[in-house]
Amino acid sequence: MENLLTIEAATNSIAKNSTNKPSPDSVISALIEIEKQSKKEQKKYQLEQLSGNWQLCFVTGTKKTREKVGIILGAGRYIPNWVKITLSYSSPLNTSEITQKIKVGMVENTVEFASFKLSLSGGTKFIDKKNILAFDFTKITVKLFGIKLYSGYIRGGKESENKFLTENVAKQAFFTYFLIQEKFIAARGRGGGLAIWKKLENLELSE
Repeated sequence: MENLLTIEAATNSIAKNSTNKPSPDSVISALIEIEKQSKKEQKKYQLEQLSGNWQLCFVTGTKKTREKVGIILGAGRYIPNWVKITLSYSSPLNTSEITQKIKVGMVENTVEFASFKLSLSGGTKFIDKKNILAFDFTKITVKLFGIKLYSGYIRGGKESENKFLTENVAKQAFFTYFLIQEKFIAARGRGGGLAIWKKLENLELSE
């Protein structure tokens, strides 16, 4: 329970003028303990539980990244308030299972700062047995002051899109989710980094 409270406090750090932030070390410790417990209990999540909009609150660098930048990045850090990074998960109207263990969906990753907005989108596939969500960004949209500057496929995006569902997950980017709550989620990336997101309401997303 204490670990969950630490994670919840970390997600509340994205609120303006927030001063009650747990130390990065305590957040990482809580994440690791929750991850261990999740594996021990063999928790299983569903793709539908990820549906919605989530704002990135806290990240750790991968082992390789930490070795490169050292103390500058540190083991973990909060996302500064001047940048907003969100993940939006959804399922197509014709949601169908590739197999009994894999479900497909869509994801959009958006970065906003000042009047600039960059969005990457593409397909996802969720492997229930391992709580792994693989994804591939194939399209990009760039806006400035609300005006669309570009929208289309990333180089090679069309080809990647066509083979995404059949390609081996080991070759793709993915998150392994070990904590999915109503108000926040946490996962470990393919490179070993940890991340926490907070659930956003539609009003918060449009602000």
